[in-house]
Amino acid sequence: MYCLNPIRWCAVAVSWGCLVCSAQSLRQEADHAEVLIGTAVRPSQLSEVNYASTLAREYNMIEAEDAMKWWVLRPDRASFDFRQGDELVRFAESHGMKVRGHCLVWGRYNPEWLTQGHFTTDQLSHLLHEHITNVMKHFSGQVFAWDVVNEALDENGNVRDSIWYNQPGIGISAKGTAYIEQVFRWAHEADPHALLFYNEAEGEGMSRKSDAVYAMVKDLRQRHVPIDGVGLQMHIPVDLDIEKRATELRANIARLTALGVHVHITELDVSVPIDTKGNSQAQDLKRQADVFRSIVRACLDNRGCTAIQTWGFTDKYSWIGSHSHGTRGDALPFDRTYAPKAAYRAILQELSAGRGSRELHTSP
Repeated sequence: MYCLNPIRWCAVAVSWGCLVCSAQSLRQEADHAEVLIGTAVRPSQLSEVNYASTLAREYNMIEAEDAMKWWVLRPDRASFDFRQGDELVRFAESHGMKVRGHCLVWGRYNPEWLTQGHFTTDQLSHLLHEHITNVMKHFSGQVFAWDVVNEALDENGNVRDSIWYNQPGIGISAKGTAYIEQVFRWAHEADPHALLFYNEAEGEGMSRKSDAVYAMVKDLRQRHVPIDGVGLQMHIPVDLDIEKRATELRANIARLTALGVHVHITELDVSVPIDTKGNSQAQDLKRQADVFRSIVRACLDNRGCTAIQTWGFTDKYSWIGSHSHGTRGDALPFDRTYAPKAAYRAILQELSAGRGSRELHTSP
């Protein structure tokens, strides 16, 4: 039973497994700043009281880290397993949170039965259309926005080789981004009320890749393809030029929202160097807070940037350690004991400063 109150002070019987909730939170400040503050979530951790209480208190939006990907939802060709996704939806509904869906189409982390099935292009087209339709209809009215296509472009802005594009693809690989257009149209048919996003990594600044994303979205919008937003992932290291990164991010958000689409920061984490014992340096955590601050501010400076989401919220469960082979970590606003870090306070301060100060902008 979920019985956490994310908004008001609450004292609930210990026998119910609930904690006392604090009055100040990221979600309260985000509500006042008219922006969504979210995080990626694993349903297996919801049974941990500190995890669930912090999540419910601090965030007004959640996204499935893995629970809505192909390899979880579709264990074999004949069946769908929605149990993990449904658990996240129930948690969100019981705590007044929105749910982002992630992700319908990606060239990576697909189940072996699919990648090794030697399907023809016609068969793959049918399987993909069927998957999008079944998943979106199942979560219709519960998931307000979907990452429809994830990481479809390479570092040079070219369409990335994948099972959906050209290996063997769904039959339209000769037409560049045509398969991306097709899946957006299928997604809109399945749930006309959901916001549909293209989500990309390493495309938040001004670069060849971000130029390609902009050009693709502009083309899709001009031809009335139902794309509503762009997700900027932002897995970034602390050792970067903060001012340059923030300036480029602000410019990129501005040109994307000028096309009439939303921008979401979707997978933000800021990794710092750690030693062999897993410890980071105080000066790196201070600089990390400055990076988080600059990114939140860049989003709040444009009313078309409507959500800020981190990839997890506690260092206890961050993917950064394993991904970096133990050389980087401590990338999130809460430490391993769920204590708020300087990064948390920086986000909170920027959200508080964002009350009533967001520049005039016609929302998408």
